Amino acid sequence: MNYLMPAQAAAQLFSLIVLSAIARWYGLPWLNRQTRATALISLLWVHVGRYVALQVPSAQGTGFPISNAGAMEIVVGDVAGAILAFAAIALLRSRIRFGLALTWLLAAETVYDTISNIRGGVREHLMGAASGVTWMILVFFVPIVVVSAILLIGQLLSRRGEALDSQYRSDVTELPQ
Repeated sequence: MNYLMPAQAAAQLFSLIVLSAIARWYGLPWLNRQTRATALISLLWVHVGRYVALQVPSAQGTGFPISNAGAMEIVVGDVAGAILAFAAIALLRSRIRFGLALTWLLAAETVYDTISNIRGGVREHLMGAASGVTWMILVFFVPIVVVSAILLIGQLLSRRGEALDSQYRSDVTELPQ
């Protein structure tokens, strides 16, 4: 039996659980005290780092058994996500509302990219095949991107109609410490 598959799956699940707890206990209360633009920008910065996917060809060269098509799909999706995130940040910092449209586009792209990458990984039997930097990216960075995307969508939905620079939130109550 390949013990690497359950080890990687368990590590990813544990990362998702820990990151979800951090998001719930610390992230959400902090985000809800920020302006809409600041909250979104804070979550978008995580996605700017998605260009780390440019590491995939190097992983191929050291034995990660992903096809060229699968590698290209990951690289294109994540680099596109990084570019969208950076562009949205630049617009939101200037309080240009088109930044909201780019943020929604990034959220949709991230959902599609995540589902597509999971299906590709299953199709190519990649679970448990990662090692080194690739393992670290899959176990730590990918869950951070997923939790950030969930928070991003939550902020987009719960604060729609709110001005980008508004501090006032009538629906927020302070959580007890």
